[in-house]
Amino acid sequence: MNTNTSENITKHPSPITDMVLKSHEAQRVFETFTQEKVDTIVRAIGKYVYDNADLLAQMAIEDTGIGDLQDKVLKCKSKSSVIWNNLKGKKSRGIIGEDTEKGLIFVAKPMGVIACVTPVTNPVVTAMCNVMFALKCGNSVIIAAHPKGQRCAEHLCEAFMAIVLENDGPENLIQVIKNGSVETTKELMQAVDVIVATGGGAMVKSAYSSGKPAFGVGPGNVPVIIDRNVDLQEATAKIVLGAAFDNGLICSHEQCVMIPEEQYNDAILGFINTGKVWYSADESVIDAFRKTVFHDGKLNPAVIGLPAWKVAAVAGISVPETVRLILLKAKGAGTDDILCKEKLCPVVSILPYGTFEQALEMAQANLELEGKGHSAALHSNNEDHIRAAGVYLTVSRLVVNQPSSTSAGGSFLNSLSPTTTLGCGSWGGNSISENLNYTHLMNVSQIGQVIKNKSVPITPAEIWD
Repeated sequence: MNTNTSENITKHPSPITDMVLKSHEAQRVFETFTQEKVDTIVRAIGKYVYDNADLLAQMAIEDTGIGDLQDKVLKCKSKSSVIWNNLKGKKSRGIIGEDTEKGLIFVAKPMGVIACVTPVTNPVVTAMCNVMFALKCGNSVIIAAHPKGQRCAEHLCEAFMAIVLENDGPENLIQVIKNGSVETTKELMQAVDVIVATGGGAMVKSAYSSGKPAFGVGPGNVPVIIDRNVDLQEATAKIVLGAAFDNGLICSHEQCVMIPEEQYNDAILGFINTGKVWYSADESVIDAFRKTVFHDGKLNPAVIGLPAWKVAAVAGISVPETVRLILLKAKGAGTDDILCKEKLCPVVSILPYGTFEQALEMAQANLELEGKGHSAALHSNNEDHIRAAGVYLTVSRLVVNQPSSTSAGGSFLNSLSPTTTLGCGSWGGNSISENLNYTHLMNVSQIGQVIKNKSVPITPAEIWD
């Protein structure tokens, strides 16, 4: 019965099944490539995005209608650079390491066909990142793009495959689903070997329920604490840079600022002095933004990725077009104010706090409301406070003294793995709590040998005492 079913699938495959079969054939060829040939292809893919950042950013804006053009250009250049810089020189094919003291040899082997589900918020660099990771380990890739990112995905697939073929790689190593749907994406996820799902909660849940190994992400809602011993001008400038980047589309962008109560007014002045922030403590104005950004407790899709002045216009409020960030005084943390949820637009709430312990409690309340397991940010020069925040907050990454949105996914200035997929651990319903890296897309065989001159415990006392 199973044999007949298999034969029928082979003889009369669905379009998805056909793609997966071709992908397996390509992968079996590609896994024989040397480290040098693999790295040549992976480098060229990253370099293509870097060299064509203007074109790709414009395409993303035209297709999705959201985000900021210049920020998308910068994102293409910076992500391609930092990811390749992290990948180059790393072994990912054949024997990748040896521990002579422990008698272990480590051998990297591909996982097979990787499904790459890409979101509307990041249609270029998410595809680039996951293709680079997958190919680095000898895998093949099938991209399932959000409908509004379809043209970007098809363009990238064509450009990346041209690079593969120029380097004597196999046909169909990288493919993209055309005229896709939720149903075809689900079919793909059930047919491949591994899934990397970057997108909405429903799609990520579907990936985890597909029966295949999956790496997904949870929602972000980054609380950011400004400690008492920092330069306010520097801290506020970094927060504005992070929260306004790409019109607030990045899942790790700052959502709610906690500031010492006695420094509240100075902090507001610091934000305004950047020349990019519009602030209000007027409850009627703030309520207009609440009703605009959220409908019946849910994020309003119509404001996602819009520039600040357009979000304000939807709320019936006029702000200068030079404004990059709207800052609103919240009523309280967590469930006290819906503005403490993830907003995915350049609107940020702000709250005063008393003790640093109260700031941590407020930040955690926001995470309990939404974004548990994702990220938090802290501006502090107090090592005890930095460690206390890292211990207390249920996040997978705490970004210190950096713009969160451009640093939580790895940067040249920290050692977080450069990526576009940020795991949220069990808190966010994810299989990993670190940044997705190429190492997650390889199998590693361990060769265990007898350890020479190893002293073996003989008596129970040697073991238990």
